[in-house]
Amino acid sequence: MSFDKEKESLNGYPPLQGHPQQHPRLSNSTAIMLSDLSNNTNGNSIHVTRQLTYAQNSRQSSSPHHHARTAAAMARSTPVASTVTITDPNNPTSNKVFTRADTNSSEESEGGQTWTTLDIGGMGLKQISSTLCSYTFLTVLYMNHNNLTQLTSDIAKLVNLKTLDCSGNKLSSLPAELGLLSNLRDLLLFDNNLTNLPSDLGMLYQLEMLGLEGNPIQSDIKNTLMKEGTQAVIISLRENAPEWITVENDTSEDDQDKFTVLCYNILCEKYATSQVYGYTPSWALNWDYRKELIISEVLNYNADIVCLQEVAMKQYEEALGDAFKDRGDYDGVFFPKSRAKTMADKERRAVDGCAIFYKASKYDLIEHHLLEYNQKALQRPDFKASDDIYNRVMTKDNVAVMIVLENKETLARVLVVNSHIHWDPHDADVKLVQVGMLMDELDRFASKHLKPPTTSPHGPTYASTAQLPTIICGDFNSLPDSGVYEFLSKSTIRQDHADFGNYMYGNYTTEGLSHKLSLKSTYSSVGELDITNYTPGFKGTLDYIWYTNNTLDVMSLLGGVSQEYLEKVVGFPNPHFPSDHIPIMAEVKLKSPRREKNEEPNFGFNSRR
Repeated sequence: MSFDKEKESLNGYPPLQGHPQQHPRLSNSTAIMLSDLSNNTNGNSIHVTRQLTYAQNSRQSSSPHHHARTAAAMARSTPVASTVTITDPNNPTSNKVFTRADTNSSEESEGGQTWTTLDIGGMGLKQISSTLCSYTFLTVLYMNHNNLTQLTSDIAKLVNLKTLDCSGNKLSSLPAELGLLSNLRDLLLFDNNLTNLPSDLGMLYQLEMLGLEGNPIQSDIKNTLMKEGTQAVIISLRENAPEWITVENDTSEDDQDKFTVLCYNILCEKYATSQVYGYTPSWALNWDYRKELIISEVLNYNADIVCLQEVAMKQYEEALGDAFKDRGDYDGVFFPKSRAKTMADKERRAVDGCAIFYKASKYDLIEHHLLEYNQKALQRPDFKASDDIYNRVMTKDNVAVMIVLENKETLARVLVVNSHIHWDPHDADVKLVQVGMLMDELDRFASKHLKPPTTSPHGPTYASTAQLPTIICGDFNSLPDSGVYEFLSKSTIRQDHADFGNYMYGNYTTEGLSHKLSLKSTYSSVGELDITNYTPGFKGTLDYIWYTNNTLDVMSLLGGVSQEYLEKVVGFPNPHFPSDHIPIMAEVKLKSPRREKNEEPNFGFNSRR
């Protein structure tokens, strides 16, 4: 018998039953394994039964090459060799069992039959070479019960796969490219560390079995799978996928000069009280619940650079920092608000601040810098003569974090800034003064990094601070018609601007404000989002990603929340949205190559960590 035809009988998998239904937008709750709730069902859920049956068979298949050995035992009476065992998956062509010159075709083997199934399960492998993904003729691939922590995005090349078994590994996330395997019928992921699924899996319209038992998966996915089955999960992922807005078409395949930036005010734990957010269920306001949603959301977007505001020090050092490092390959820089300096350790750890995370495999950190607005105001001679500085600006302890990153491959540098500007809508003058100081300090910091660092002497040299690619993220607590927005976008603002009111701020209110950069908001070309902050008392856009448009192009943007959904809720946070803000995200690209051409190859620039 053919192994492919006997696959279900060999593993005891029951046939697909039930009909998929359109699934509405679902709430999330704490991550729970399917089996945790199996005893609470009425006993007739075919979807729960199928999950547990498949999972049990998977757990009994942990020995090396279990599927290949089982198939061989059943096929001894026939000359069919339909599955291949290899001992070195990272160098498959070295195994004598492969005798064909071109394994990318479906030519017949020496035995006169083709093989389309490959079993490398139970071998304790920690990684799989992308070479394996050149076997595009494969229809079944077993990589179960190894020690894999991630899957290569090259798996998308295996376009003929109908079954992919990655059960019993250590996967905490999946590559979005899995969604390109449109012929998949079985995607088995039992007993991993998955909490969420990429929305791209919504493209797997032919999927019949999604195996998730044994994962701490989010309960919206769990509930859908348990009650309505695989296709309902796929439909939900597809229908609720975030909208991406294409700004500029790019046909080039080289993406070394592209990077993505995410900006998100995550609502600090101590601010998320029932007194302020009385419309939010207490369980959805609980930090343990919101934390899991925030982590999953950020990891799912997989941005190269992540700028978060309202991050408590203890959360950066523990839950968020650990999760982003272990599950997302992020290193980070964090500074709390200035008040933390005057507090005891326990109270200090609850103070929020700004954090920047970046992909450690893509970037080296050259330098970081902290700007404390109230302390910087004291250093300006023209401010010291102003009572308004002491009475209005010095009492606010907001901060900004600045870093310079160097691309490990291209050596191009980018300056990234993250800030949380003062919140009070009545203090437009304070916001304008803070952003004025931000741009002054940014120029001083940037001027130190126009020449390549000594560790990468072949990197580019930038003619001026205006030529250094720069990204400025933050919750600016300012609307698009504010003085802050005008100043950043137009590079100047008059000394008598209405936002200054009747207050006096040294040169700012005698000469006006100006900066040297050519800045644009990433969303300005398509129109700013209707909301980035949504509560009963306020609905509007406060969060922005600014970029130097002479050095960077915006390629695509993360869309906003649909008006249809907004009309059905009072405000955020709620069971779907863990903060009163929503994340914004942009894909940008350097306008020109930043790496100098060298006649002699340089093999040392990647060694620094």
